[in-house]
Amino acid sequence: MLKIEYLQELLLVSIILSTISCTFVQKTKILFKNSKYLNLYSFIINILLSILFCYNFTSIGLISSIWVGLFSYLGADSIYKTLEGKIPSHNDLVINRK
Repeated sequence: MLKIEYLQELLLVSIILSTISCTFVQKTKILFKNSKYLNLYSFIINILLSILFCYNFTSIGLISSIWVGLFSYLGADSIYKTLEGKIPSHNDLVINRK
């Protein structure tokens, strides 16, 4: 049977984490010369932050925290697409840095 309450808990944590990870990725994407690896970078950051966040602030286990990271990655991508015209692109940041 599906554990609806537990899924809701994981999704709630992923919403919080998605905001944090999206902000972190936006602040650090200037470090990349090429935007080719930004999706992979974002995925890795989401997984790592979810493990750290769940370990420190919740009682969620390791496997479930990886699920939170996956949900967060999917949510961060949606947040990014919503804010796409409002935040500078990777190319704009690289051009302004030169």
